[in-house]
Amino acid sequence: MADDQDIQEIEELQAILREDSSNFQARRRLAIVLLDKGFNEEALKQFQFLISIFPQDASLYYNKGIVYEKMRDLPHAEESYLKAIELSPNETDFYYNLGLVYIDMREFDKAIEQFKIVLETDVDDSNSYFNLGLCYVKKEQPEIAKVCFLKAVQLNSNDIFAHFHLGYIYRNEGKIPEAIAEYKKVIEQSPNYSWAYFNLGSIAYSQGDFNSALEYLKQTLQYNPRDIEAYKIVAQILCKSERYEEALHVMQTALQEISDNGDLYYVMAQVLKHLKMWAEYKQCMELAMQNHETLSMTPKEVGIELQNTLPRGI
Repeated sequence: MADDQDIQEIEELQAILREDSSNFQARRRLAIVLLDKGFNEEALKQFQFLISIFPQDASLYYNKGIVYEKMRDLPHAEESYLKAIELSPNETDFYYNLGLVYIDMREFDKAIEQFKIVLETDVDDSNSYFNLGLCYVKKEQPEIAKVCFLKAVQLNSNDIFAHFHLGYIYRNEGKIPEAIAEYKKVIEQSPNYSWAYFNLGSIAYSQGDFNSALEYLKQTLQYNPRDIEAYKIVAQILCKSERYEEALHVMQTALQEISDNGDLYYVMAQVLKHLKMWAEYKQCMELAMQNHETLSMTPKEVGIELQNTLPRGI
């Protein structure tokens, strides 16, 4: 967001251009400031005007690509980056940004090609290794992805996203200690990364370590109070431990945060069933069916369960 100083600079540059529209140095600076401060449409107009004057300037096409990327106009971003590469084929930034666009377009093979071009010039570009790993994850080739993520963290041990993805791959491989170690590295560097806490909590839960699971999941909810799966697991753990009042409080908090989720209403109903709060149980089961788009089971299954569970006369 632009502050007063940024606005002042923009106004000063605009004043210069009103006096002398051919001051291209001022216009370039204005375009960059507008881009940096999120005035995308205005920046785009300036870059297009400059391109009409300097049609062989690769950097102008590159910056125009950035504008289109910010505007989520991916086809035009691709076109701009390709033109920049045509004019200046040795600029690795152009290939890197084009690779990011192809990831967003889900053209993963094309993205891989761009990042490999970057690495031919800069063999230590950890970001390109990370993005290669991400592409191979999307292509469901975890072994290759793991090699890329390992290279990324070798070059940049602070890459929390590479550590996170390594944790996910290790867990799927059944290498639980390695997965835990990666998620803990994420937390060491980013103590508010809720998904790392969630995955540690989920692992602890699957191992039957309910106390550790609760601690991790409570931290998950501290940093992301809208994590539906965390609420569900916490309620399940508390109910297994017959801590029904605590489970009730957790689910009340969940439904205050997210009032239109079928799964949350269903879990709340299970808590209420343990407490024999039948009117409230019935209401939550009905609300679960009403919010069927976010319900993991069919409304028919919930209806049958409600009919079979509810005491007569309720």
